[in-house]
Amino acid sequence: MSTAEPGYDPEFLGPPVPLPRTTQTVRELPSTHFTVLLDPVRRLAAATAVNIDGARLRDLPRTDDWHLDPRVPASEQAGPELYAHNDLDRGHLVRRRDPVWGPAAAAANEQTFAYPNVAPQASAFNQGEQLWAGLEDHMLTYASTYLLRLSVFTGPVLAEDDPVYRGVGIPRRFWKVAAWAVGGTDLRSAAFLLDQSSLIANLPRDVPPLRPFLTFQLPVADVEGLTGLDLGPLPAADVLEPATAARASRWIELTTEDDIVLGQSPSADPVSRS
Repeated sequence: MSTAEPGYDPEFLGPPVPLPRTTQTVRELPSTHFTVLLDPVRRLAAATAVNIDGARLRDLPRTDDWHLDPRVPASEQAGPELYAHNDLDRGHLVRRRDPVWGPAAAAANEQTFAYPNVAPQASAFNQGEQLWAGLEDHMLTYASTYLLRLSVFTGPVLAEDDPVYRGVGIPRRFWKVAAWAVGGTDLRSAAFLLDQSSLIANLPRDVPPLRPFLTFQLPVADVEGLTGLDLGPLPAADVLEPATAARASRWIELTTEDDIVLGQSPSADPVSRS
């Protein structure tokens, strides 16, 4: 993998959306159409960022060529030993299909299989169409249906009390923030939280699960609070309405795709392209 990869483009939507910022030390690892911010202490990504061009997505087969990223020491990556002989999946953070568009689609497809771009997820959590994969499919369908450009940010909530397994803290929760620009100028965003606490309860040295699997849409600002990340202009662009006296909580539990709030559907060609 070349060190000259362009990575995530903060100008991709029109309105600038920079990479998430953190006060923690991270390794910035750019690839084709996406960038991973690797936390070398936790050996997992603190955040990932990907540009998705819904008009130019390509359907390529999986390579399953899992590999350590040669740009950082193996000791800073949670590698294959974490996932051997257990119920943990190597859950893509930048999903394999998201950066697979344009002339460099094949390179992007292969690069998503680097270990810094995955995190340990219970197989039922990662593979369930109504769980993690189901939400990702909904976003990708939204982008391709409206020929929309999206920037999507994803990562685990790296909590200090995460259960430790094989020397790696296993995240209980994962977050995702999608951003798009209506008409190429009006920035919008939506945030989601997925909880796998109950699904990792059988791992050695785990703590009792807090609650069963749940999926929420929540304020983008709450993602900042949970992760300590600075998401730049995205909290102000949130499509969720502010909390009111009648509805103190803005966390929406999602049970079907119809529960997701994305605002008014964009036009068929909302973004000008060069």
